[in-house]
Amino acid sequence: MRRVAAEAVGSALLAATVVGSGIMGERLAGGNAAIALLANSLATAAMLVALIAAFAGVSGARFHPLVTLLELARRRIAPRAAAAEIFAQFAGMAAGVVAANAMFGLPLVEFSTHARTGPPQWFSEGVATCGLIVVIGLCAARAARWLPFAVAGYVAAGYWFTASTCFANPAVTVARCLSNTFAGIRPADVPGFLLAQVAGAAAGGLLVAWWTRADRRAVAAAPKSRPLQET
Repeated sequence: MRRVAAEAVGSALLAATVVGSGIMGERLAGGNAAIALLANSLATAAMLVALIAAFAGVSGARFHPLVTLLELARRRIAPRAAAAEIFAQFAGMAAGVVAANAMFGLPLVEFSTHARTGPPQWFSEGVATCGLIVVIGLCAARAARWLPFAVAGYVAAGYWFTASTCFANPAVTVARCLSNTFAGIRPADVPGFLLAQVAGAAAGGLLVAWWTRADRRAVAAAPKSRPLQET
């Protein structure tokens, strides 16, 4: 339950940051979308560093259903625990968006009318998700202490180098349709994003498995330590 609660709370804070900073950035930017996006990306990156550093030792700080599913595929988490974790991620993200709407005096739930669709957007989401999975997987395997900064840096860059602004997370995508603000997405556009994210995560997972195969072989071939015999 502690792990599930950590995933829910962390997901809520992440979604509240994505949507809330988008609202604040748009209000203060005076119509300059680039300034609003810059504020949105920097706030999201900063929160990712804080959340991953804080919750990594509690739940693994995944906040991402596809990362959880990849962990399930590698048998690092039990099916029942994975299902509870994924539910917590979706519920937490939705709660975070509702909280962001409330903090800025908006309707608690207002479905977005922000159109995000078409092959360039879908391809962008596939690329963004694939890259995120690769960064998470390789850092977790070989540079765990840099994981918060690597993920935050990648997401901040993704806001700018992808046409879709790097949603790269099904739970974030579904939650963002609940706010008709800068960071929103039309409900009708959500399925296309989800399919692209699943495809990108599958590709990223295969790349990580290929690049870390030698590490797994080395661990399997390492001699097992023997218990000290009594004298």
